Amino acid sequence: MSILRRAAGRLIHRGWAYLKELGAVSPHNPAGYRFRNLGEGACLSFPVGAIFGEEWIEIGPYTLVGERVSISAGMGPGVDLGPETIVRIGRGCSIGRGSHIVGHQSIVIGSDVFTGPYVYITDQNHVYDDPELPIGRQWPRNNPVEIGDGCWLGAGAIILPGTRIGRQSVVAGGAVVRGEFPDHCVIAGVPGRIVRTFTPERGWHAPERKETVLVPVTPGRARPLDGATGEPREADCSRR
Repeated sequence: MSILRRAAGRLIHRGWAYLKELGAVSPHNPAGYRFRNLGEGACLSFPVGAIFGEEWIEIGPYTLVGERVSISAGMGPGVDLGPETIVRIGRGCSIGRGSHIVGHQSIVIGSDVFTGPYVYITDQNHVYDDPELPIGRQWPRNNPVEIGDGCWLGAGAIILPGTRIGRQSVVAGGAVVRGEFPDHCVIAGVPGRIVRTFTPERGWHAPERKETVLVPVTPGRARPLDGATGEPREADCSRR
């Protein structure tokens, strides 16, 4: 029985490997032709996730997209999104398995960007302006996303609309990121903030923190002094 089980196991694994090879999406099979551009050597691993809006998706050469990665442009298939590319992934990237890239206006991922598994990137979010209308029925808002060349996004990171991350930056696993960030920084936490940055003089180091200095104004009272400018700031009288 053990011999039969081993033989069956080998057959199943060989068959699965063959199916994965046949099911992968590349520039040289029919599924690859649907993309606006799928560069030479690019590959979407099988099994693929939800892929639609290929006419508005560009994937650069030698980029590897892991298993069950969903990449979409627009709300659903069959929608005319205009003349411009919606999702652009650069050259030599690696997108971790189970990740989602959901574009509606513009998502630009630079070259040599690597992600861990289950990363979520989107340029659209629901709004909650009307407190009586279900949030899912309110029209969402778009805000472009840009991730610079050479970045690393850790497992489970979430990149929200309006985010722009500079070159050669790191997003820690599980971080929820929104806003603009410079080149050469490490972003961590919820919400994401810079925890390390790089300067040629000091290398990688914690960011500078502004200090608040108290200077006396009247006896028994003090006003905060801005650590950056040295000018007194108005005292907060809201809590007395």
